[in-house]
Amino acid sequence: MEMEVNNILESLKWRYACKKFDQNKKLTKDQVELLSNSFNLTATSFGLQPLKMLIIKGSELKEKLLPHAYFQQQITTCSHLFVICIDTAFDESSIDAYFDLEKNIRGTSEDIIGKFRQQLKDIFKGKSREQIDRSAIYQAYISIGTLMTVCADQRIDSCPMEGFNPVKFDDILELDKLNLRSVLLLPVGYRAEDDIMSGMKKVRKPLEDVIIEID
Repeated sequence: MEMEVNNILESLKWRYACKKFDQNKKLTKDQVELLSNSFNLTATSFGLQPLKMLIIKGSELKEKLLPHAYFQQQITTCSHLFVICIDTAFDESSIDAYFDLEKNIRGTSEDIIGKFRQQLKDIFKGKSREQIDRSAIYQAYISIGTLMTVCADQRIDSCPMEGFNPVKFDDILELDKLNLRSVLLLPVGYRAEDDIMSGMKKVRKPLEDVIIEID
């Protein structure tokens, strides 16, 4: 157990926000599939998954997006660009779809889940579109944390990004047709040998300054 804990901490210490990727090193199909499954398994409120993720690998499309990410070179030098989006059409039918899926996978009867199904519908009825979307955005941040942790464990580099123009990204990617809105970017790949940030020590506050234990 101690060795496993040390391995986790070493992976997290190894991770940093990669500033320059090696354009010649690409993720394998299995690695992309692993990260896709990790995204799908991330925690979401009530397990409803109001998120989707685009995976962009084509250089031409990356070049089109680059100016709208303030010319941050990670966009074009990464192996794959993950665009985490919220589902702007999430509504009561989405809740029904989830519970119908639960019945199919778990064999749960409607007698057991029916009351909870209606409770969730009632909760969403009382929320505005803005409130529903904001909740989904919070969950997008959880998903990017999951992805970054899995990347670190697999020694895949990543760089979480809020610094981009989502309106422009949505327009270029035609996300309105998919009822999606981009909220976060995660370029992934392998660090370039000349990325000076890769060899720098991680700067973190002492543990006693960030952790408060209460008996």
